[in-house]
Amino acid sequence: MDNEKDEQPKHRKDHRTDAYATRLVDKTTTWQQKVLRRGTANGKKPQPAGGLDETPIPDAPPGYTVKITFHRAHSLPMADLNSLSSDPYVYSQLHTSLPSRHKQDPHMRFRTPTIRRSTDPVWNSEWIIANVPSTGFKLKARIYDEDPADHDDRLGNVHVHVDSLHENWPGIKEQQYKIKKRMGSKRAYFIRGCAAMFNRNVEMSGKLVISVEVLGKTEVGNNGGRIWTVGPCAWSRHLSPMIGRLAGTKEPGQGKDGRKSERYNFQANQFQLAGPVPPALYHRYVEFKPFIAGMFTATSLRGRILNRALHHQHGRIYNYDRTTVYGSFPSPSQDMTLQFLDLVHYDHGGRIFTYVMTLDGMWRFTETGKEFGIDMLSKHTMHADVDIYIAFSGEFFVRRLKSPHKDPFDSAQETHPAAEMGGGPPHSEPPSDPAYYALYIDNDSGTYRPKATLLPLLKGYLQKNLPGLKIVTLDCVADGEKMGKLKEEQRERKKAEGKGRVVVQDDGSSMSSSDEEELEERMREFNHEEDGAPAEETKRKKVKGEIKESKIGWRHGDKKQREQREAEEDLNDGAGENTSERPATGELRQEGEEMVSQDKGGIGRG
Repeated sequence: MDNEKDEQPKHRKDHRTDAYATRLVDKTTTWQQKVLRRGTANGKKPQPAGGLDETPIPDAPPGYTVKITFHRAHSLPMADLNSLSSDPYVYSQLHTSLPSRHKQDPHMRFRTPTIRRSTDPVWNSEWIIANVPSTGFKLKARIYDEDPADHDDRLGNVHVHVDSLHENWPGIKEQQYKIKKRMGSKRAYFIRGCAAMFNRNVEMSGKLVISVEVLGKTEVGNNGGRIWTVGPCAWSRHLSPMIGRLAGTKEPGQGKDGRKSERYNFQANQFQLAGPVPPALYHRYVEFKPFIAGMFTATSLRGRILNRALHHQHGRIYNYDRTTVYGSFPSPSQDMTLQFLDLVHYDHGGRIFTYVMTLDGMWRFTETGKEFGIDMLSKHTMHADVDIYIAFSGEFFVRRLKSPHKDPFDSAQETHPAAEMGGGPPHSEPPSDPAYYALYIDNDSGTYRPKATLLPLLKGYLQKNLPGLKIVTLDCVADGEKMGKLKEEQRERKKAEGKGRVVVQDDGSSMSSSDEEELEERMREFNHEEDGAPAEETKRKKVKGEIKESKIGWRHGDKKQREQREAEEDLNDGAGENTSERPATGELRQEGEEMVSQDKGGIGRG
């Protein structure tokens, strides 16, 4: 022992390779600085990180097409004391052993419609997923009670583990799974327990009935390393009179006495397209400012505030309540195309829409315009629910063609807008043949900056999902002049036909979908508050109010306990979920419930 104490650590002799390593590091730094200077000297600013990501899909053998059916549930707890019932829906996620391109890629998600006032709901909702590997999958199903006025209470969880799949796998046929109560709402189970005290027929443990079936081997092509949703092609229309009132947007209606009237409303749309999305359509958010990365990853105080606010805005815009309209199609068809045209109101009103398409083909869009904006909101970021990776984003609009057999850009072709044409809106019903319409879609998005060379892939994917509809793609740079003229014609038509059903959003200053100016202004306001610099009183109140309200939300005891329980469950499951994977109307709504400014409820030019 004494000898060990006397021994001193020996210094390693310098090796000649050490000098080479040091020089290599210095050379690398010098080369990087030269490249940056050269880009500036040529008048080209160095491009920020993000945009198109060419990471290939990991190789994997073909998998199986699987159909999961959520049949019904029994003996659910009562979340509503007044009606002694619940408004349940199932929100599920699928996990497999397939490696993702990046760990931030969102998981596969599915939501059933809501069944009103029932503790024994029947959904019979099918979810068909392609290319599930032979190593099986893990299905996590969470049952929630829909409560738009407060937050969606979790009623329990069900986990389904399948260790292996093969063509002769017998499947799971209407098997009952006991709902785990540990993560459920204590209030709901307390009400259920009180009811059980007075009625012996009331059970405390609920059941969820699920079926799983292998439909066969998947023909994957170059998509062997990922799973995707085959169907059904579900759509939903989300209406919010409250947001319409705060934004001052109205739509024409008719009162009970037959007189014309106007009502406030706001509309957001979701459409699940049949996969797979072309693998090349893979874009990451662009770090055009340092705080952007923190906003998407929620790694800083500023980033957490922006991230929570955007999640909250997404939950409010795509809010599920009694006015939500659901529907689905088993596969792409002409009826599906007509449903899309109905969601965008055909060619009526000269509308322009902002859209985002997720990696699994979920298409989200709302109308855009100068009528109003959403405070502290990056539009494409909100539509994507702050997903780091998406497939594509931009703007689109629809026009009616005079001749369905001619090209939209044919010199003899007339379109509405801009020409005055009969046989359709605004004076008569729209034609029921999709061939009379053209969808003009671009890549005008400052958040993700989709690659223009991939527009043909987007066109082919949309043609597959919207049969009969003509698709015209526009590059926001190369076709900037043409695109600007077309959009200006849309706006002029909107002025001529009136606001009509105004359900739009905008950045409050221009028609561009770029989020840079708005986010820069937002962070300048935030920095002014930190440095004590003077700022406009209204903007100071907004920033302070958001920070204050978010702290109040973090201190809320019940919410904190619930979040801790959910975090423990997620850690135990090892699923690696993040906040963007929660249902839009669940806990996300409560997390940001108080973060919308009061002057327009978070909806204003700011």
